[in-house]
Amino acid sequence: MKIVVVSDTHMPRMAKALPPRLLAELENADLILHAGDWTSSAVYSELRKFAPVKGVAGNNDGETIVKKLGYKKIVTAGGKRIGLVHGHLPSSGKKAEQNAALAFTANQVDAIVFGHSHIPFMKEHNGILLFNPGSATARRKQPQYSFGIMSIIEGELKARHIFYDNKI
Repeated sequence: MKIVVVSDTHMPRMAKALPPRLLAELENADLILHAGDWTSSAVYSELRKFAPVKGVAGNNDGETIVKKLGYKKIVTAGGKRIGLVHGHLPSSGKKAEQNAALAFTANQVDAIVFGHSHIPFMKEHNGILLFNPGSATARRKQPQYSFGIMSIIEGELKARHIFYDNKI
């Protein structure tokens, strides 16, 4: 199973279209996870053309997106439970990865996907993979744009980042 993981697309302000590098991976995705800050429901519609989409709202998403998606969910894929949050709650004083780790209790999930910081991150914490794909459209101070690929093969969950220089 191939899962494409994105967050912080901030469209259309940060990009008018999904980047070609991301589109190439979406072509054979089985599932797409979006960890918030879509800023437009049109992003959901665009991603849905490729595979089923599961996502949560972020701190820059309006009321419509928040009502539709909520701020937290658990997605089951390939026998694995993946927690999905943006990373801005419960505390704005904590780092996104700290907030993400606090969002789910032990034994609730196998991995947690989050965003908010736009900083690619991957680390195991108490047996749970914490994964931030970065941003495919708004790299901020990062040297490159990024998104993630998770694969579940024979019950094993693996993740990696895809980095690239140009979003157009």
